[in-house]
Amino acid sequence: MSGDPVRGPSADTVVHTVAHAVEEAGRRVWDDMTVEVALSVMDGARVGHLLVRDEDGRRTGLVTRARLTAVRDSSAYTDRIRLRDLSDADLALALALAH
Repeated sequence: MSGDPVRGPSADTVVHTVAHAVEEAGRRVWDDMTVEVALSVMDGARVGHLLVRDEDGRRTGLVTRARLTAVRDSSAYTDRIRLRDLSDADLALALALAH
């Protein structure tokens, strides 16, 4: 009963809100994460993109599976590349090398 001041929101509303929060939290990653780990997170969450956050929790970007796969498959890739290291120039280079 969402209108009941004693009980508060209905169980359905709470479950939906919690599920939404968990879903969104699962799609956020830190910028110090490696490309390989980010791809694993995507696989586990069954999503095609991740929101990237800095150490203060601020959104700094968005990475997609296609972008990370292109970087990983490039000849310049090393397992030390972190999400914060990716730039548009890096992406252009990785895509050029992939084709």
